[in-house]
Amino acid sequence: QVQLVESGGGLVQAGGSLRLSCAASGLIFGAAAMAWFRQAPGKEREFVGAISWTGYTTYYADSVQGRSTISRDNTKSTVYLQMNSVRPEDAAVYYCAAARRGALNRSSYYREEYAYWGQGTQVTVSS
Repeated sequence: QVQLVESGGGLVQAGGSLRLSCAASGLIFGAAAMAWFRQAPGKEREFVGAISWTGYTTYYADSVQGRSTISRDNTKSTVYLQMNSVRPEDAAVYYCAAARRGALNRSSYYREEYAYWGQGTQVTVSS
């Protein structure tokens, strides 16, 4: 059974930083592309970023490009999201997702690409 467990959410001050982690089990983590999505109240779940199975390729949403970094440690089956200069509009529930393939492609921006999802971790931003 595949499990993705996010951690690291909480209250962050605007302008500060956050680091989320997602620990995976039950899948061949090193063969899966991983992604972060987020969902704010009343809004659709949106793509934040993705990383290929090797970690060499990353994609980011325009809204977080330049202030976010996705990384992974295949020895720990864990993917990370580091976000700096956090803004009030970054407040959301953040979800980790795993794809069935390892490479990124134009589908990697969409929820349908991902077969497995975590339960999410809440990020609240104080201004």
